[in-house]
Amino acid sequence: MTGRKMQKGNLMLRRDLLMGAAAGLALPALARPSIARAADARVLRFVPQANLANLDPIWGTQYVVRNAALLIWDTLYGVDANLDPKPQMAEGHTVSEDGLVWTIRLRPGLLFHDGAKVLGRDVVASLNRWMARDQMGQLIKARLAALEAPDDASVRIRLNQPFPKMLFALGKANSPMAFIMPERVATTDPYKQITEIVGSGPMRFVRDEWVPGSRAVFERFAGYVPRDEPADWCAGGKRIHFDRIEWQILPDPATAAAALQNGEVDWWETPLPDLVPLLRQNPDIRVDIADPLGNIGTFRMNHLQPPFNDVRVRQAIQYAASQEDWMRATVGDDPALWRPCPSFFTPGTALYTEAGGERLVGPRHYDEAKRLLAQSGYGGEKVVLLVAQDQAVLKAQGDVSADMMARIGLAVDYVAIDWGTVGARRARKDPPAQGGWNVFHSWHAGVDCVNPAPYTALSTTGEKAWFGWPKSDAITALIATWYAAPDLAAEKRAIEAINRASMDFVTYVPTGFYLGYQAWRSNLAGVTKAPFPLFWGTSKS
Repeated sequence: MTGRKMQKGNLMLRRDLLMGAAAGLALPALARPSIARAADARVLRFVPQANLANLDPIWGTQYVVRNAALLIWDTLYGVDANLDPKPQMAEGHTVSEDGLVWTIRLRPGLLFHDGAKVLGRDVVASLNRWMARDQMGQLIKARLAALEAPDDASVRIRLNQPFPKMLFALGKANSPMAFIMPERVATTDPYKQITEIVGSGPMRFVRDEWVPGSRAVFERFAGYVPRDEPADWCAGGKRIHFDRIEWQILPDPATAAAALQNGEVDWWETPLPDLVPLLRQNPDIRVDIADPLGNIGTFRMNHLQPPFNDVRVRQAIQYAASQEDWMRATVGDDPALWRPCPSFFTPGTALYTEAGGERLVGPRHYDEAKRLLAQSGYGGEKVVLLVAQDQAVLKAQGDVSADMMARIGLAVDYVAIDWGTVGARRARKDPPAQGGWNVFHSWHAGVDCVNPAPYTALSTTGEKAWFGWPKSDAITALIATWYAAPDLAAEKRAIEAINRASMDFVTYVPTGFYLGYQAWRSNLAGVTKAPFPLFWGTSKS
């Protein structure tokens, strides 16, 4: 049996087991008393994509942490569905004629969850911590002459050179977001996790009820005053219609499917495509694509440690990797849910290009991959592959990768852990034998990959880059040409050059483009398509 036939057989077996388990779990659970609690219109029970292992949205970039942080903290600006930044905590701003001085006024009545007023010095400390970790924040910091609070209600940013994308940087939705924290919290070392969870957003975190791996609870913050305009993604009036939002951590897809069918939970963020046909048979459940901009899967390599510190080994992966195998393992055989993506950018958007992506297209070249490995001097050292077992997408792609790497002669050390542990371990720069890593799988929402501005994973600034720490001064310079582009035509030329250079350098390997589902009970209204769950505007009857 060939590798692909074996993989397809394993996939079909997985589907049969999941369908059977989900259907079998559905009936016995009907008598559970928790159904009465789930009917409470003031409580929303939500199954997130993964365990909420930490709550520091600056220290790391996991989407599950960002999604929780959107409830707890707020930002000066927030992007709408058109990715246009709109005032959020800010009442407004002024910019000097030379573009060097930005003065931002806070809107009145802003309170932290401990009752303290939000002051200019809180914003200054928060932006300083954010700038240390965020790609766009680092660009601002490189141009920064001073960041100060002239009074309690305003912040002044003085630059050495203009930065026209300032408002987008402060309001973008990808991690790390420029969340505003109390000064005492924001002065925490950006490379250490915060220990106090105090925000000024619409919900407060109930730490006493937090059980990592099981449950996280958020309660309405009575002191939050939403903006007057309608909510639109991260902008506008974030009106929450629930007294409590309970995140139920259910890593087993069959269990999550049964809980949704039985009314024990109201909303499941990431149902497996395998289970969607079963869910659609239930008249009380709605299923739809979660985000039309989809996701780009990621095979992320550690550029600091052998063997992937050698570009020839990274290119060997490009020759051997099959995006079709990765994608079919991820979403199944429905061609409407995935497409090849020999690009770092989101398909269907204005800047999409496949320039330089030839090594990811067509028949796989295992002999060429083996030749490059031999040329690099690879001597059979273990390659530590971190695979999150509680993320079905990442486990499926990790299994494909383990087989692919073994076929070209890499000695794979398959480390099966949970996504929270991956998030902690991938931040370590130690050698793999001392607790570090060589490869992990992740994904990037399509909204984060439309251009280089929000695209953390595209950065090649070395020690300041995203996990894997790729360093290429040439690619960094090309990204700078995109920032300076005067029009769309110039942007497209810059993006083609960036994509080609990034493919040759192998910043990471895109595993393909795919869409995901979300599912919810029919008595839940206001669920919309977005790159993250929008809790404001939803209500339950």
